[in-house]
Amino acid sequence: MKESSKFTVLLSVVSALAAVAAAVVAATLYFEKKRKDEEELEHYLDCSIQ
Repeated sequence: MKESSKFTVLLSVVSALAAVAAAVVAATLYFEKKRKDEEELEHYLDCSIQ
């Protein structure tokens, strides 16, 4: 393989890994915020009932 072809493959692999990492971080932040919002709503409802 040519040197530029190896570089292109390496760059593609690094880019794919970065995209996967970004998706994992985004999903984690989304579900963490959703969980926090549900906890706040539950606390609000508990306090408003009393």
